Amino acid sequence: MSNVSYHISNLLEKMTSTDKDFRFMATNDLMLELQKDSIKLDEDSERKVVDMLLRLLEDKNGEVQNLAVKCLAPLVGKVKEPQVEAMVDILCVNMTSDKEQLRDISSMGLKAVIAELPLSSSGLSLTVGVCRKITSQLIGALGKQEDVSVQLEALDILSDMLGRLSGALVSFHGSLLSSLLPQLTSSRMAVRKRSILALGHLVPCCSPTLFSQLTEHLITELTKNPPTSVTRTYIQCLATVSRQGGHRVGEHLEKLIPLVVKFTSVEDDELREYCFQAFEAFIRRCPKEMSPHVATVTQLCLKFMTFDPNYNYDDSEEDEEDSMDVEDGLDEESDDEYSDDDDMSWKVRRSAVKCLEALISTRRDLLLSFYTSVCPALLARFKEREENVRADVFAAFSTLLRQTRVGSSHHGLITAASDPGVSRWEEEPAVALLKKQVPVIVKAVHRQLKEKSIKSRQGCFCLLTELTHTVPGSLEEHIPALIPGIIFSLTDKSTSSTMRIDALSFVNVLLLSHPPRAFQTHMQVLLPAVLSCVEDTFYKITSEALLVTQQLIKVMRPQGQADTSGGFDPKPFVREVFSVTMKRLKATDIDQEVKERAISCMGHMVCHLGDHLGAELQGVLMIFLERLKNEITRLTAVRTITLISASPLKIDLSAVLLEALSVLGSFLRKNQRALKLGTLACVTALVTHHAARIKPAALEPVLNEIPPLVDESDIHVSQVSITLLTVMAKAFSSSLAKISSSVLPGVFRLIHSPLLQGGALGAILDFLQALVLSKASNLGYSQLLKSLMEPFQSSKSSADSTVLHRQSYHSVARCVAALSSASPKDSPGTVTGLMQQVKNPGSPESARVLALLCLGEVGRSGSLGGSKEVQGVILEAFSSTSEEIKTAASCALGGMAVGSLNEFLPFILKEISAQPRRQYLLLHSLKEVISACPASSLSPHVESIWALLFQLCECPEEGTRNLGAECLGKLTLVNPAQLLPRLRQQLKTGSPLARSTVVTAIKFTIVDHPAPIDSLLKDCMGDFLKTLQDGDINVRRVALVMFNSAAHNKPSLIRGLLGKVLPHLYKETQIRKDLIREVEMGPFKHTVDDGLDVRKAAFECMYTLLDSCLEGMDVLQFLDHVEEGLKDHYDIRMLTFLMLARLVSLCPAAVLQRLDRLVEPLKATCTTKVKAGSVKQEFEKQDELRRSAMRAVAALLAVPEVERSPSMAEFANQIRSNADMASIFQSVQGGDGGGLGPTESMDMS
Repeated sequence: MSNVSYHISNLLEKMTSTDKDFRFMATNDLMLELQKDSIKLDEDSERKVVDMLLRLLEDKNGEVQNLAVKCLAPLVGKVKEPQVEAMVDILCVNMTSDKEQLRDISSMGLKAVIAELPLSSSGLSLTVGVCRKITSQLIGALGKQEDVSVQLEALDILSDMLGRLSGALVSFHGSLLSSLLPQLTSSRMAVRKRSILALGHLVPCCSPTLFSQLTEHLITELTKNPPTSVTRTYIQCLATVSRQGGHRVGEHLEKLIPLVVKFTSVEDDELREYCFQAFEAFIRRCPKEMSPHVATVTQLCLKFMTFDPNYNYDDSEEDEEDSMDVEDGLDEESDDEYSDDDDMSWKVRRSAVKCLEALISTRRDLLLSFYTSVCPALLARFKEREENVRADVFAAFSTLLRQTRVGSSHHGLITAASDPGVSRWEEEPAVALLKKQVPVIVKAVHRQLKEKSIKSRQGCFCLLTELTHTVPGSLEEHIPALIPGIIFSLTDKSTSSTMRIDALSFVNVLLLSHPPRAFQTHMQVLLPAVLSCVEDTFYKITSEALLVTQQLIKVMRPQGQADTSGGFDPKPFVREVFSVTMKRLKATDIDQEVKERAISCMGHMVCHLGDHLGAELQGVLMIFLERLKNEITRLTAVRTITLISASPLKIDLSAVLLEALSVLGSFLRKNQRALKLGTLACVTALVTHHAARIKPAALEPVLNEIPPLVDESDIHVSQVSITLLTVMAKAFSSSLAKISSSVLPGVFRLIHSPLLQGGALGAILDFLQALVLSKASNLGYSQLLKSLMEPFQSSKSSADSTVLHRQSYHSVARCVAALSSASPKDSPGTVTGLMQQVKNPGSPESARVLALLCLGEVGRSGSLGGSKEVQGVILEAFSSTSEEIKTAASCALGGMAVGSLNEFLPFILKEISAQPRRQYLLLHSLKEVISACPASSLSPHVESIWALLFQLCECPEEGTRNLGAECLGKLTLVNPAQLLPRLRQQLKTGSPLARSTVVTAIKFTIVDHPAPIDSLLKDCMGDFLKTLQDGDINVRRVALVMFNSAAHNKPSLIRGLLGKVLPHLYKETQIRKDLIREVEMGPFKHTVDDGLDVRKAAFECMYTLLDSCLEGMDVLQFLDHVEEGLKDHYDIRMLTFLMLARLVSLCPAAVLQRLDRLVEPLKATCTTKVKAGSVKQEFEKQDELRRSAMRAVAALLAVPEVERSPSMAEFANQIRSNADMASIFQSVQGGDGGGLGPTESMDMS
């Protein structure tokens, strides 16, 4: 300690030296000392240092002064409160001094101190104290009218303080407001502007009364019709207040809008510009309150968007250039009257266009009306003469296109290009309107693409790219009109590099989304321009150009068609493309991205045009081999070799095959997953297409690496590995004999794994069939069958029961069926064996269950016929005591019925009627039949099944009813036109049980892919949703579940009905007292809420609607119900916390509007403590709740404006200062995705 004091007193002494260099060095050393975290000063040193630095602020030497200011900031955290306050006092006094230099230096010092004041709860008292001092001094300084520069500095510092520490200044807000408002009428423009900034920082955190006071003041002043310059200031202030204060302006809009509208008619360009900026702020911040005024504002925007009094747009486009020259000539003569520099009308046009853009981006619901009113007007403004305004017109139009795309249901460019014949399932009306406008858009853009202005052309390319994404394929007949503009941007020497990159990336999008024939005629002009970009010196241009070249190669000879297709001959172009690409491929001293794209481009060249390369081909393949051995480029090389080996041109790879295979083998040992998958795909392609040229020995290096890859830890890699083995088994049956001992155990482990399903299971089935067909001696049918069944044969000991999972029974059954279909001669024996197994009471349960499932899977192929014996075996199993065996029997029966419908279906139906106790099991079999059989084979039986299922509608057993409903739903899909009206009829006639069954059946008719039933469902969805008003609570709950399913899987069914349905949905979210009852359990009373399930279902619907139908809802009304849910039962609170976090990311503005009401329930949840004597579950529940609430808080705090709300800022401080809450907050943010990514979304199954 004393050491530090000694060092510092030494420095202080040097600071008093007469030599300025000494003073400079000593101050510099002090600054370095202060920046160390470890430094501690005693009181005496603190005082001396502060005094000395303040004295140095008045030093004669400017450099010393500057250093002294830099020392103040680190000093704030190192000295005690009184010293900071003393420092601030002197700085404030100096700031109002007469010496200009001292004033400047002091205000810099104050800003530095303010930036360093602590925000944490521990340092708050210091911050508040210091702020009070500064504020009272500054308010005094503002009152001194005589010196403007003092006022400007004071306003500047105030803005800084309010921006960073407004929470600490709450007590001063009133006096600040009353001292800032008069400054708005100051004679100096600069003072007004800075006052507006300071007010902007004051607005977010001041109390509602102060906010109203400010707005009322502005309204009062504006109604007095002040002089234009003052009006400008007030309107500008309004816009700032609205931008910063957000939703608060909403309640004053009724009075404000007419005023602002009135001022747009004053002949003053700047005032008009500010008016539109104010409108834009209102629209972005208060979309709901602006609704009644949208039409007015749109009209104004459209009127002033074309406001150009000093210029005559000639309508005849051809003469445009000539008439311009004439006008320029006239201008020079009348120069004294008017010059173009005084023309501010472009600012009005620009602000009007920006205001329109705000409208388009916030009101998706008005999209269709925008296409009739706004779209033509924007297109007409593409001819705007002022470059900045034109860029904004393009931006606004691109926003319109983006909004159209958000609503339409297709994603992806390729669909339209690959198959123009397929009509989309249902076209959005907005997209249809847009398609009609395409020729007009192209015509308007076509002219702009030849302009000199780079900004305009970039705007055009962005707009065209958006258009291509929104309506893929729409530009096909307009490509000839666009090509000249594209070529101009690619070849024009004066073009900047970003311009070329934009043009290239547009060409790439264009090529991806339109059929090849559209470009073949333009190859002559397009190709040289693109190739000259490949030769460019800037690597980004080269890399984009290589991507485009790759697409052009595909255009020259699209694959899947014969060489002469379309009469286009690629031959004349091959040489130049090859030589340019080859130059880039050979270079090793270029950017990584260019290397990769050159490899890929040349790969496409070989794949599509390899037969034109002749002798060059071998050289290219050798380079690929080199790139394969290089760690940087190996992944791209692997993908390229895969591409070439599958080429229909049958490229001869024999020169590189042997070496490539050994390198590929080594890649399978690497720890890079993408490389492993790429390598496996590559070897598969090589073996599939070039087996004749590969000697089995060459595959050794690959084969040896496969066994460790077949493992349940990575199912996808296993699947790809097994597919490769299958391909090898077909090509080289001999090579498999060696691997049986190493690979098969892994495959069987995978079959018995609970994780196996889908694609991986399919790959294994193919592999087993290939093994049986390859006739390798040690891999015969019986051997494989034995290995599959073995684990199920031993009687269950405790050690074993952990191994077998339900999924593995089904996997093994599928494998057995696959084996028996591959070897028909062994099949009958297997079936007999399986039946013996089921009948034998001595065999373990697991073996009997497996045997039943195997019978079902074998029967699926129809090989069992209708044997009576099998039916007997099944019926016997139904009466078993074991639930597992019964379930397996119902699965098996379903499978066999799928295989031979006419034998088994009547049997199932007869049994359902005759055996009420077995209905549940038999319905499972029936469901299997309805799900798996094609409609054509089911249709003769529909009537009998339908009649039977309707008898079950009234069944008191809920499980049976639900299964019946699922069968009904799936059966309706067989013949929707006939069966759906019957379900609709049943709604009116049946009992509550029947109604709930019908509604559940509808849930199963809604599938997540386009289906023929959709259009029929859409027509009658309204009737089915009327059950939300049913008297029976269970019917309402089921209706909500069905609504949720529709919103999740096919939102288009319900979008149009939201207006009618939402009030009933919201009604179900309310707690109903009449459904809460008390139950006596011995000495305790326990409350039961019968309405909880319905409420939960309603909130689940709300959550789903957020994702699928947000634009059809009034978010603020939605939030009212979320707010209620935050105080409800545990399950519902968990749901509403998730909803809140989702809402924050989807529409932060609305959440900010309700923030103060939402903070309370969140705070309550985070701070509640469980009673000491509670059970463990209570603690766990509360902990989950707090974590979930904290996730919502974390999502809220991620929005920048949130902490401006006083209640939220206080809560955030509370979290930071409370160790327990802070640790939850940390874990939520770090560990489990506090940002609520896709992982956090709710499970909807």
